[in-house]
Amino acid sequence: MEQKLPLPPFTIEKAKQKIQMAEDAWNSKDPIWVSMAYTPNSVWRNRDEFINGREEIVEFLKRKWAKENHYKLKKEYWAHTENRIAVRFEYEYQNGAGQWFRAYGNENWEFDENGLMQKRFASINDLAIEDVDRKFKD
Repeated sequence: MEQKLPLPPFTIEKAKQKIQMAEDAWNSKDPIWVSMAYTPNSVWRNRDEFINGREEIVEFLKRKWAKENHYKLKKEYWAHTENRIAVRFEYEYQNGAGQWFRAYGNENWEFDENGLMQKRFASINDLAIEDVDRKFKD
């Protein structure tokens, strides 16, 4: 049986640990590694896209990071309950035409008893920025 520590029920310390682990995984830009934090039948809503299961997660992330160059993400704790965590985040990336963006958003996560995320709902807005306005320099 797969497990991804820390397991619910979450304390604030465990929730923050889970958030840091997610941030590190997403900043790796490794779709396989990221997908392993989710249940095999995980359900996502990412903006206007609905994603089901690890295979679709991997394909989604491959497409995402093929378009979002120099991707850098920062997640912050918002709230938690026994098996749910809410985060706010921002990330920056550059598109193929050289335009920089900062994306702002919120995510609601729900975990199973093995610490795998079974639901992820993300609301995200993009803001075009100038290179001098970047927060997350390489």
